[in-house]
Amino acid sequence: QVQLVESGGGLVQAGGSMRLSCAASGRSFSTNTMAWFRQTSGAEREFVGAIVPTGGSTVYADSVKGRFTISRDMDKNTMYLQMNSLKPEDTAVYYCAAETKWDGNWGRPDNYYYWGQGIQVTVSS
Repeated sequence: QVQLVESGGGLVQAGGSMRLSCAASGRSFSTNTMAWFRQTSGAEREFVGAIVPTGGSTVYADSVKGRFTISRDMDKNTMYLQMNSLKPEDTAVYYCAAETKWDGNWGRPDNYYYWGQGIQVTVSS
């Protein structure tokens, strides 16, 4: 059974840092794009960033560019989201996703086959 499990969330003060992990089990995603999304109550799921398998290139939403960094450890089958200079508006449930259905369109939630259960990140002002 394929599973994605997020960890590392919690409460942090504005300006602080936090690192989320997304551990995959059941199969390897080393040849697949993986991504982070976030969602607040009543809002649509928002793209945060993605990492593609070829060369480990990354792409980010403008709202997090320069503050967030995505990386992955192929040996551990784990993806990370390093979040720095956090702002209260970064408060959300963060989800990891893996394996796109079609090339490109990394920012579309419906493009991913697998999802984690989500983890809360709260940034206090």
